[in-house]
Amino acid sequence: MLAATVRVTRDLDLAEECVQDAYANALSAWPTTGIPDRAGAWLTTAARNRALDLLRRDQTARRHLPLLLDDPALPGPESTLDTPDIPDDRLRLIFTCCHPGLAVEAQIALTLRLLCGLTTAEVARAFLVSEPTMAARITRAKKKIANARIPYRVPSSADLPARVEAVLSVVHLLYTTGHTAPSGTDLIRTDLVQRSLDLSRMLRELLPREPGVAALLALILLTDARSGARTDGQGRMVLLGDQDRSLWDRQAISEGTQLVREALSRRPPSKYALMAAIAAVHSEASSWAATDWAELVGLYDLLMATWTSPVVALNRAVAVGFAHGALAGLHALDELSTEPQLARYSYLAVARAEFLERLGRIVEARLAFTEALMLTENAVERSFLEGRLAALPD
Repeated sequence: MLAATVRVTRDLDLAEECVQDAYANALSAWPTTGIPDRAGAWLTTAARNRALDLLRRDQTARRHLPLLLDDPALPGPESTLDTPDIPDDRLRLIFTCCHPGLAVEAQIALTLRLLCGLTTAEVARAFLVSEPTMAARITRAKKKIANARIPYRVPSSADLPARVEAVLSVVHLLYTTGHTAPSGTDLIRTDLVQRSLDLSRMLRELLPREPGVAALLALILLTDARSGARTDGQGRMVLLGDQDRSLWDRQAISEGTQLVREALSRRPPSKYALMAAIAAVHSEASSWAATDWAELVGLYDLLMATWTSPVVALNRAVAVGFAHGALAGLHALDELSTEPQLARYSYLAVARAEFLERLGRIVEARLAFTEALMLTENAVERSFLEGRLAALPD
């Protein structure tokens, strides 16, 4: 809705105001008229009509108060249909918000918050920073757009390649947030997963020769192929090692594997190509025991050389633990204990607990599981961790 409205206004703050007005009108009208069959379309139309009214009012004021004009280039409603290159309002606005005038992190945070529907807390979790820090970052980005008069203009085809990396980051973070919901009662937010998959497919059609696009689509397909086995019939979380692999989506794995080969044929491989290759190794293993952990450690080493990330380092440490033993994994994890970005990341504590339990250090494992519980807000993950704690021997 916001994406469709900002296409009319070309002003994000004004578009947000119009969307809020549409919701207010719905709250006022629907108790009397009933909820329309296509509530989303009703709200979108109401927001667009409100935007058109405000733009017409603004144009009238400018005609009658010419001395107050400060921006003669302000677009009117008739100038909103010049966007043939990008087929979807959401994708169009993601490209627009990923303006090179903003820092890349600000582009991504702003887009996730405003156009992908994530809360500030969810965006903060995706970046491994505190919520107040992220709120301030988003506010600064919006102020910079206003102060620098950065236009909400759809970029030309020639401008797209320079913005692709930020757009890929947006779609990837959108997927990871949906893959394991930061909070709530469900392990997976299927709406975000589906949105990220849709956007990835649109990007593939828009930029078929862009290797990062093929790699990201492969990563999402290969990872999401396991979603049907990540919970049991009662909605309880099932670890990768315990999953029923017959429930994995083989069609998605086949498509993803083909895309991985295409992405890896480019040199050097992108970070998404390496992550997709890691997902492919898991997909090709017939069982947990048959997983090629040595190959995974090698892929993580390559990924670390391409993309220095504390989360990648954590995942590598876990792979080391399964390739070379729990003690080796624990030592690799301990090297990350002072990494500030992992201070509130529950998976570090979970991984330590796992290796400590395997080593028979039960008291320390209990402390680590307890720490992970304190850092987890998803109900399914909390229930899983509570079960692991209860199952530890005295």
